[in-house]
Amino acid sequence: MAAAALTREGGEDAFRRLFRFYRQRDASDLRGVVDFSAPGGQVFRSQLSISSVSDQDAYRAGLQPVSQWKAYGLSGYPGFIFIPNPFLPGCQRHWVKQCLKLYPEKPNVCNLDLHMAPEKTTDLWGQSKEQLRRKGSNKWKPRSLLEKLRWVTLGYHYNWDTKKYSANHHTPFPSDLAFLSEQVAAACGFRGFQAQAGILNYYHFDSSLGIHVDESELDHSRPLLSFSFGQSSIFLLGGLKREEAPTAMFMHSGDIMVMSGFSRLLYHAVPRVLPNPEGTVLPSCLDQPLPSDLPVGSVMEHSSDEDWQVCAKYLQSSRINMTVRQVLAEGQKFPEESGTNGKGQAPSEDNYHENSKAKRLKPNTI
Repeated sequence: MAAAALTREGGEDAFRRLFRFYRQRDASDLRGVVDFSAPGGQVFRSQLSISSVSDQDAYRAGLQPVSQWKAYGLSGYPGFIFIPNPFLPGCQRHWVKQCLKLYPEKPNVCNLDLHMAPEKTTDLWGQSKEQLRRKGSNKWKPRSLLEKLRWVTLGYHYNWDTKKYSANHHTPFPSDLAFLSEQVAAACGFRGFQAQAGILNYYHFDSSLGIHVDESELDHSRPLLSFSFGQSSIFLLGGLKREEAPTAMFMHSGDIMVMSGFSRLLYHAVPRVLPNPEGTVLPSCLDQPLPSDLPVGSVMEHSSDEDWQVCAKYLQSSRINMTVRQVLAEGQKFPEESGTNGKGQAPSEDNYHENSKAKRLKPNTI
């Protein structure tokens, strides 16, 4: 198989070679990509902590009862859990809308802040919705601001100068996303998980995420949670060194990954975004709206048909990923720092996302 043969070549490290292979637009040999909708081989069933999450709390978070979830692990990757779409019908729409309409709002930080005046980035949704709604197949039309969005950070904001988080660069973490994350973490055996920092990635068909390790959190004993919505992607999970060949797997809309223990500090990357495998413009799991009778205390919010039209148009060529992590252990504090204001901003957006014209891959830290 072409992908397997690449890992045995000399020169570049094995992770880089496979990244380049799947990055190619004409890479049609995807037989080696793990598909959790048809588990087998190195995939095995994982046990969940069903009693840790009540059905009511699962419903409030927009999730099926944990007893109905399917969870899988991968041989050779202890601490890695893959949960194929456990969301209730219509509930993915809430998170898509939050990622496009609410979470990019100030005081949260986004890539556009690097090269635009603050007043220009205060209402990305309002400035983009009509342009997106009218968007056709003409690729030469100017992109809306939402289509130029590449990342948003939540809670503790990563300082790209010091490669650390700090106490004085923090904004309130969204309560709905915190509640969702707490339920998923508890179901995976991590009761007491605190959602303290997050990054939202916005991908298009020419986007990728470079090879990196998430190691800047002070507490590595807590898991990293990853939620995907929209178009599909290939995710590469490697080892502690880049010389170890990674395993490729598909991520589809609604899928959740949990990385803990040994898998918490492994190299990983997203080399490619793919159209959803159903062959439709949007995955069928996004067809249904939120039910009218949401449970008491639900963190879900109904949205207008007009708002969903904007979201749906965006997702026709895009994927959104939410990653959530706990930065500090219970009772832990940040070490005293000197000579920094804690507000270091991120590098240029191409240092986070690799576009189709990128000449070389730059590793990332988050």
